[in-house]
Formats: sequence, structure tokens, C-alpha cells
Amino acid sequence: MHPDLTERILQHLETVDKIDTLDLVEVFGEEHQKIVGALKSIEAHGDLVRTEPTSRKRLELTEEGQAVIANGSHEAVIYNAIPDHGIVQADLMKLTPAAKVGFSKAMSQGWIMLDKSVNPPIIKRKVDKIEDLVKENLIAIANGPEYAKTLTKLETDLTIDMMANALWKDLKFKAYNFNALGAPPSCGHLHPLLKVRGEFRQIFFEMGFSEMPTNNFVESSFWNFDALFQPQQHPARDAHDTFFINHPSKSYKFPQDYLQRVKQIHSKGAHGSQGYGYDWKLEEAQKNLLRTHTTAVSARMLYKLANQAEGFKPVKYFSIDKVFRNETLDATHLAEFHQVEGVIADVGLTLGDLIGTLYEFFRKLGITQLEFKPAYNPYTEPSMEIFCFHPGLNKWIEVGNSGVFRPEMLLPMGLPENVNVIAWGLSLERPTMIKYGINNIRDLVGHKVDLKMVEEGPICRLERV
Repeated sequence: MHPDLTERILQHLETVDKIDTLDLVEVFGEEHQKIVGALKSIEAHGDLVRTEPTSRKRLELTEEGQAVIANGSHEAVIYNAIPDHGIVQADLMKLTPAAKVGFSKAMSQGWIMLDKSVNPPIIKRKVDKIEDLVKENLIAIANGPEYAKTLTKLETDLTIDMMANALWKDLKFKAYNFNALGAPPSCGHLHPLLKVRGEFRQIFFEMGFSEMPTNNFVESSFWNFDALFQPQQHPARDAHDTFFINHPSKSYKFPQDYLQRVKQIHSKGAHGSQGYGYDWKLEEAQKNLLRTHTTAVSARMLYKLANQAEGFKPVKYFSIDKVFRNETLDATHLAEFHQVEGVIADVGLTLGDLIGTLYEFFRKLGITQLEFKPAYNPYTEPSMEIFCFHPGLNKWIEVGNSGVFRPEMLLPMGLPENVNVIAWGLSLERPTMIKYGINNIRDLVGHKVDLKMVEEGPICRLERV
């Protein structure tokens, strides 16, 4: 029992209604355990006092924190301990108990450096002045001018009622954080095909090409086949390869003089060509279909170029749009896909110009290893298949087709005899699948597409060389 302490506690309780034992520690300057012991002695005499357990939390700096306030952070102490001429690391480590921690942080902050040009290596200052943020952030807490025992909810919005009734004068508003990212807005997202299409368009524009209008999905057989010097008996014109339109099933508006020249080149030949030698039928050319390639658009543009009032001028055209073919659906084929096509018309163009243009075009796509193999197309001669080396698959893969348009296609349009036209085409889906790591084309287009993939898909950036 602590007679003096117990009496002092009872005397102190006459002046207050309620007090905490931790507060009595500060009042009497005694240890908390002695205060608790004296209090239990008082409780043993009956109901002199009433006690109840309570808890209190308090944040205090440790001895290390107090040392940081007095001397600075560990890294600052190390920095300040280094003389101008430097110091051996072993001697530096003996100066303070936390030297190892301070040395590591000072090195990572770039404040000090290890000079290995001398033996033994010495530690030197790397900067002339430092800012010890650790010490500055150890701040004392005191009551502010607007101190209150309870926290009121901070308003986030200024409403009309607050303005009308002047309530805003008595309210506290939350400060705006202009660095916050904010809630993502609900919006649409570009499909991966559109992202890759945008990159292709940019490459064509950089090379000086103009975009062709490709908004006519329904085309006549005349522009889709006959104008390209493709015979009416060609297997591609059968219903198992092409989608024909039932209504309207035929087209009737054609440039008649050009139509007669196309009929002549097919049935009897002209311009040094013997043609195909068959009975060309207008009814077959009138059939409407879903275009099987965007080359039908190229044919219309070349005819327009040949018959413009100001005469022929060299041009560069490109198009990227949908085409339709009656193909069996599998992991790499759809009945609807996109074709990328480039066309250049100029005087004296050769196969070498085509190869050089293809190297430049694919170089901008990040593809430098190309091979060309002879191929057959009804409307190009010579014709080439384009192959590139795929490092991931470690093999050559076909990426497109190309060639020089035949005179039998160009001369009936009215183009000068010395004008040649080079062209190439490839699909949009294959490079998109390679770029985004998609193995099945039905995961890219169709009802099985994962909308989350569309939403979170990265921006397309082709690795240009």
C-alpha cells in the first residue's frame, strides 16, 4: 500500500469528477503501475471510488524517431559525416549504429559515390546540397484554429439549394484533387480491326496515296469481273464462290461504249490480244452480287481517270473495306472480311517498281524479309504472291498478292498505251490476329467476340523500321 499516494489520489478526486490513471501519472509524477496499485488499495476499503477499464491510443516517436528529429535521417547523417576529401567506407560505418541503412539509402538517392580510382576505395559526396525530407516530414501535431472534437462530413457538391438558401456559408467543402484520375467515363471503344486499319491508312497517306470511295458493297458482275478481264466461265463466278443478289438481281446502267470494248476484248480480242474467244453475254455481266474484292472499286476509279476532261495524270490510290465470298467458315476464313489494296498508275511502270514499292510499304509495317513467287491472276501479268518471314512461327507465310494490270483490262478503259498500273492487296484480319495474338478469326469478328477484349485492347502501334 502507498499511504501517501492513496491519500493524494483521494484528495485529487475532490477537485474532479472523473480522471484517467494515465493522467494521474502526469499529475503525481509516479509510474503508472504504482498508480494502479494505490487505486486497488482504495478499492479494497469498499465503495470509496468507482472504476471502469478503459483504453487509450497514443502515437509517440521512438528513440530512433527522436534521433532523426535531432540529427536528421540516417542517410543525411552519413552524408554530413563525409569530409570534403572523402572517407574510407569501413571508417564511415563505425560512426553511427544505423550506418549500413543510411549508406544504402544515400547511395540510392544519388547523394554519395564510391571512388574506386584509389586504393582502398573511398566514399565521397556526389552532390553539394541535400534536402532531408524524412526529417521534415516528422512534424509535431497540435490543435488547429478550427479544432473540434468531432469530424463533420465534408460536402463534395455545391447544390442549387445551398446557393439559394445561403447554406454554403456554414458548410465545409472537400478540397478538389486535380491530380486524381477520376471515374472512367462510359464510352465506346474501337475494335482491334479499326485500330489496325487506322495504322494502315496512315502508312498509305505517308506514301502519298489517296483513298478510294468504297461504299458500294453491292456491285455488278461487269465491274467485279468483266472489267477486270475475268472470263464469264471462270470458277470464281459460280454461286458456290460468290453471293449473288436476288433483288435487285440485275444492273442496267453501264457506259455503253466501254461495255462494247470490254465485250470485244473478251470475245474476239483487241490491242494485240486474242481474248478468250467465247460468246460474251450481257445478261451475265448484269448480275448483281456482293463484291468479292475491292479491285472492282479500282476498276471504276481507273475508268474515271482515263476519261477525265483534263487527260491522264499519275495517281496513287488505296482502299480498305469489306469484301464477301461464299467460303467455308473455319479458324482462318470468314464469308466477310476486309481487303487492303494499293494501286499506282503512271507512265512506264515495271515489275521492279512494284517490288520496290512493296519493300517500302512492308518496311513501314515492320516487315523487312520478303519473298515473291510467280502466281496467276486473270487481270494481272506478271503476278506475284508476297511472302514474309514470321520470326514467331519461324517460317515464311503468305501475306498478299500483287501484279501489273493487263493491257486487256486497261486499254478498253481508254488509258494511254504507255501507262502501266501496279497493284497489291492483302487482308486486314491476318495482321490484326498476329498483332493481338488471336488464333481464331471467330474470336475477332462475329457473335463470339469478347467485348472485354475490345474494351481493354491496347492501341495498335506497328513496329515500323
